[in-house]
Amino acid sequence: MHRFLLGLMLMTTPPTTQPLPPFDLEHVKRADAAIEDAIARRKTPGAVLLVGRGEEIVYFKAYGNRAVEPQIEPMTTDTVFDLASMTKPIATATSVMILAERGKLDLHAPVARYIPEFTQNGKDAVTVEQLLLHRGGLIADNPLKDYEAGPDEALRKIWALKPKHPPGTKFEYTDVGPIVLGELVRRVSGKRLDEFARDEIFVPLGMSQTSFAPLDDARLTRCAPTEKRDGRFMLGEVHDPRAYALGGVAGHAGLFGTAQDVSRWCRMMIHGGKLDGRRILRADTIAQMTTMRCLPNGTGSRGYGLDIDTSFSSCRGQRFARGTTFGHTGYTGTMFWIDPVNRCYFILLTNRVHPDGKGDVKELRKHVATIVGEALLGPAE
Repeated sequence: MHRFLLGLMLMTTPPTTQPLPPFDLEHVKRADAAIEDAIARRKTPGAVLLVGRGEEIVYFKAYGNRAVEPQIEPMTTDTVFDLASMTKPIATATSVMILAERGKLDLHAPVARYIPEFTQNGKDAVTVEQLLLHRGGLIADNPLKDYEAGPDEALRKIWALKPKHPPGTKFEYTDVGPIVLGELVRRVSGKRLDEFARDEIFVPLGMSQTSFAPLDDARLTRCAPTEKRDGRFMLGEVHDPRAYALGGVAGHAGLFGTAQDVSRWCRMMIHGGKLDGRRILRADTIAQMTTMRCLPNGTGSRGYGLDIDTSFSSCRGQRFARGTTFGHTGYTGTMFWIDPVNRCYFILLTNRVHPDGKGDVKELRKHVATIVGEALLGPAE
């Protein structure tokens, strides 16, 4: 209980009233060199970096190419990316919190209250909250063969899965839990996840470039390809094989968008659930979503659909504070990190899996995060 209250205190800390140092434009340009070096070493074909503070976008730049095969296409700041697991917080967790705020579901209730089939094989006690925290005891991924017969059969196989751990006893990052949450949104709201997120999040926030597939022709021409599937490059087609088998709409992956659109969601989070006069969530709901909840055995902390301090948090870098900042990454090479106390954030989008899946931006994320943090907040004391 003490750890939970500490997390609540930290994550509901109001924005600072102390003046921040001026944004160090010359310092952040070190990120240019880091990104360009990663491109030269073929860690990624290109990237888009966006840095925001308060209402302003203080740095916004494209690097390299969004495609190198079958022909070179330069990266642009309005490139549309497969956001991969950034789907989990932006679409899925936000949708769940909207439904919880409206009294349509109880985060502490068993998932089986809303999806009776989920009760099979010892999952009757797994709660909605545990799935948001990756503490539901579920395996990371079930076999791809479980998806071969189509979405309906794939979900039936998920309902029948046996838990790997007793619910609540262990943190294990999983795609299965968010898939269940995506179906939960549909069961409770009567709308598929892509429709609910469009109507309740993307349209109100003015995220006009964000959606699940299929993309319209205008966005398709600006989309960053990933790897090949069945002999063709995936373009506007979700990279994640399970999301693809589920028809492109799933709670763990499938969302496409631009850096500027993601920045609008980040600003909504910083502003306590509201942006440009449109309220998505109440401020107390945002506080609940971002509260630092310690994982079993003190192994780190998560928020609802958000990473705070776990083995996945190295992308925070060395300057953003541990415990009061949060974010998420995506397998395709995407990420964001938010500092609500200092009202700033950054977004680094790459398609590091293009053209052959061999790119790697783990070290780049850490390096860029540290540089951006220093440019925003000053050098570490």
